[in-house]
Amino acid sequence: MPFTQEELRIDLMCRIGDDGHWHGTLGLNVEARALRRLGLHPDQPTSVVNGPSVPA
Repeated sequence: MPFTQEELRIDLMCRIGDDGHWHGTLGLNVEARALRRLGLHPDQPTSVVNGPSVPA
């Protein structure tokens, strides 16, 4: 795996939904320095919208 354990954070968010059942969502966070190491960073041209989105 390209990330160390210290570079990742996984959050579990739970709540009771409108239907009375529990619902859970996972949030995955990766430190910016780990993404930069892979060449993924906000300065990349493809990381911003540069035109209209394609039709559905």
